Amino acid sequence: MSSRATASSSDTAPRRRGYIPPADEEERVLVRHVADLCRAAQYGRGARATGFLNDRQQDLARAGMSGYAGCARFWGGYPEAERCVLALNGEKEPQDEDFGIVCLQVTPTPSPAKLTHRDYLGALLALGIKREGIGDILVDSAGGARVYVRGAAVQLVQNQLAGVGRASVRVEPVQEDAGRAAAPAAEEQRTTVPSLRLDAVLSAMLHIGRTAAAALVRGGAVSVNHVQTDRAHYEIFEEDVITVRGRGKYRVCQAGAHSKKGRIILSYRQY
Repeated sequence: MSSRATASSSDTAPRRRGYIPPADEEERVLVRHVADLCRAAQYGRGARATGFLNDRQQDLARAGMSGYAGCARFWGGYPEAERCVLALNGEKEPQDEDFGIVCLQVTPTPSPAKLTHRDYLGALLALGIKREGIGDILVDSAGGARVYVRGAAVQLVQNQLAGVGRASVRVEPVQEDAGRAAAPAAEEQRTTVPSLRLDAVLSAMLHIGRTAAAALVRGGAVSVNHVQTDRAHYEIFEEDVITVRGRGKYRVCQAGAHSKKGRIILSYRQY
């Protein structure tokens, strides 16, 4: 499905999705919570911070910051972090140390199967840690991982994480520079699609037929920007994050330019 198509003179400007309002009560609660934190920070009640937020939640947090005149910053422990904490301070820019984020190296003993992101996340949640206490999990080629955590999760992981999957593990803190070096470098891939419908884009990314892609969508296995959709015709934009249960996560990098054959050139990264 890959292509080296050359863009034609009919290329269009980048098209990005606008703000998507809260889709459910949980998202509305997040927006109100951030608005409350903004008021507390702006009126001299000290610094405030959220838990770790995914990219969809970060968009909602920005909406909750409407009208906020103080200082704010997103940070996930290293510059390219996907999951980030929002820190607010009415008087000064939040610094790295204000977030309380710790990078922990988790090293497994030899295991019959290579450990995955899902294995690590499951083991952490099994300790009773809420999702907002866990940032990025960067799995290395040897099956170990660097895990970003904050708050009570730091001591829980250090003291209680004894195993992941079938492997015993050792946990130790690492310096920030080491965490930065572990940032994933996903390779950008290119393909062409007949349209920017979700089923067409999924078909190209997953290397499956369009009918099978549509079945995944209708079956509730697909989310766009962390919001589940069952519409195969859902339109995709640049910077959209498509998550397919059991298959991975994909970010659309560029879309809209046309090949000489009239197909849309699409580039994306898989995480």
